[in-house]
Amino acid sequence: MATKKKLDKRTRVKYRVRKRVRGTAEKPRLSVFRSNKAIYAQIIDDDEGKTLTAASSLAGEIGEKKMTKTEKAKEVGKVVAEKAKEAGVETIVFDRNGYRYHGRVKSLAEGAREGGLKF
Repeated sequence: MATKKKLDKRTRVKYRVRKRVRGTAEKPRLSVFRSNKAIYAQIIDDDEGKTLTAASSLAGEIGEKKMTKTEKAKEVGKVVAEKAKEAGVETIVFDRNGYRYHGRVKSLAEGAREGGLKF
């Protein structure tokens, strides 16, 4: 478990970023959550307060495959991009949720770009 100090710092960064990053119907927000074992991505319309689509490294084919967490994150990015295309979303704003744009978070973003999302 991460220390309280570390979680508090990420939470402060998260809200600082969230002040500027806001999803609309035309340009929803791609939010990333990273745990020790999995990574999750959601595309959110903040005006309506609804999640349009979501993907995780535990669900479907990704969870069954043997690969590194970084490779799984890239696959999650591709899956969420594919689902977003089906929902009619092409451009998004990226919300790294207080995490550094590095490693699994960066890999997910690159996978989403390869899947056809623009941000």
